[in-house]
Amino acid sequence: MHRTAALAAAALLAVAAAVPSALPAAASQAPEPADKPVPRPGLFLTVSGAENTWIRGVLLHCSPVPSGPHPDAAGACAALDAARGDLDSLPGEPHPCTKQYDPVTVSATGAWRGRPTAWHKTFSNACELAAATGAVFRF
Repeated sequence: MHRTAALAAAALLAVAAAVPSALPAAASQAPEPADKPVPRPGLFLTVSGAENTWIRGVLLHCSPVPSGPHPDAAGACAALDAARGDLDSLPGEPHPCTKQYDPVTVSATGAWRGRPTAWHKTFSNACELAAATGAVFRF
């Protein structure tokens, strides 16, 4: 089971690395400071099922305008703006959920508005994820 999860994670990372940067050509050729890593623009968001039985991911750009393959980039960026980038403070879309236990784990890595971000959390089920995070992980 761990081998399958590792292969899925490696495949998603390979896809993320293959996505071309949104930086202009001149900026991408500028030397990076040796003492401080520069975060990649945008957030790579993932959602995975119990014991990594399935996983999916998408890249979200919020600056300068919402873009990327996220199906609701504008809504996701608006939610992140309302939370000032703090994924634990997303406004979400509160609604009642059943108590069925079918855990989903989400993560966000990269940069939001230039600020490095590395976050993950497990929810009891997809309904609780949707209630807590709204459009951000709806893909």
